[in-house]
Amino acid sequence: MAPPLLDAVLEAHGGLERWRGVREIAARLRSGGFALASRGKPRAFRAYEARIATAEPRVVLAPYPKAGRRGIFEAGMVRIESEAGEVLARREDPRAAFGGLRRAVWWDRLDALHFAGYALWNYFCAPFLFRHPGVTAREGEPWEEGGERWRRLHVTFPPGLPTHSREQVFYFDAAGLLRRHDYTAEVFGGWARAAHYTAAHRRFDGLVVPTRRRVYPRRRDNRPRPFPTLVWIDVDDVRIT
Repeated sequence: MAPPLLDAVLEAHGGLERWRGVREIAARLRSGGFALASRGKPRAFRAYEARIATAEPRVVLAPYPKAGRRGIFEAGMVRIESEAGEVLARREDPRAAFGGLRRAVWWDRLDALHFAGYALWNYFCAPFLFRHPGVTAREGEPWEEGGERWRRLHVTFPPGLPTHSREQVFYFDAAGLLRRHDYTAEVFGGWARAAHYTAAHRRFDGLVVPTRRRVYPRRRDNRPRPFPTLVWIDVDDVRIT
């Protein structure tokens, strides 16, 4: 049974009924940060549009990796296409490829596409993603930060669902809005413990979306380190269909 907090959180972000009427979220984004730079992709996602499906793990990024190309992320595959639909590069089961030594120091375009694709799908589908089959949530102890008291949902994702790590924690303020998200970015390594902050929430056609995201390293005492900014994401506009 879902905890009562989840119902309040879903309502604060637009409500489950509104979400069920959404097929796709199209967002204009700018992003970057130390994490991508550390893998040789500092400018891979500086300005682009992401078309995010809500019913299944699928994201289309354009332009990527350059003008006239688009990147397509799906649960078990990534590919790069021309504007005409010609497949220029493709990789099946891209997550399995991250175990190699090369990916500890450098990513190719398909590696970066997998990371960006699954991350954006999770970010834009949460908290409604918590109703996805196989996902479970329970309320944990509250957390004090910055003079505020945030309630927390401990969420477990099923094997096979593309995400950062199976165990994640989401923090919500008194209004029910997402303010922080903790996980381990396993494609970087088991050491990549992250504290991901969300702010500047805006309503777009009934859905409430944070338009500013900043990710920092997370210490063992659960506090964030102020430097470096691992990932930053700014949302300029959202269209919902």
